[in-house]
Amino acid sequence: MKNKLFYLLLLPLLLTQSACGVYSFTGGSVSAGMKTVSVLVFENTAQLVNPNLSQAFTEALKDRIRTQTALSFVRNDGDANFQGRITDYTIQPVAIQGNQIGTAGLNRLTISVSVKYANKIDIEKSFEQTFTRFLDFNSQGSAFTTQEPALIKNINQQLTEDIYNRAFANW
Repeated sequence: MKNKLFYLLLLPLLLTQSACGVYSFTGGSVSAGMKTVSVLVFENTAQLVNPNLSQAFTEALKDRIRTQTALSFVRNDGDANFQGRITDYTIQPVAIQGNQIGTAGLNRLTISVSVKYANKIDIEKSFEQTFTRFLDFNSQGSAFTTQEPALIKNINQQLTEDIYNRAFANW
């Protein structure tokens, strides 16, 4: 009985002492002492350019960080810095339509983003990496131009989750 009581009292103490960063309920871990973040505009250097993609992606990344951390945004030189560019924006056929040669039943929108993350508090967590995500869409339904905003929003959500997890959850 004494052993059980000892372990019950010891468990909360161990759990509070094992933390090495500031954790959030979203699975992220911001380095202890990190207070600010800066996100520079991600320039679109892809061969096929969507004029709204640069701003949409940059704002999606800021929103992800804003909603999942308590970091304050600064224009430049934050404790954490994100910068990069959109390197790929392509539409490719992935499934041929039944009996019609040369007609795609499904197309794939792919977006790639090259990210440079600098962590001034814990330099070993800094990285440079390219992230790629895609979504397939039915080309026989509505026109691509009507589907494009929703596709971009969904892909941006996936990309920003990948980037956030790499920077703050060490995935």
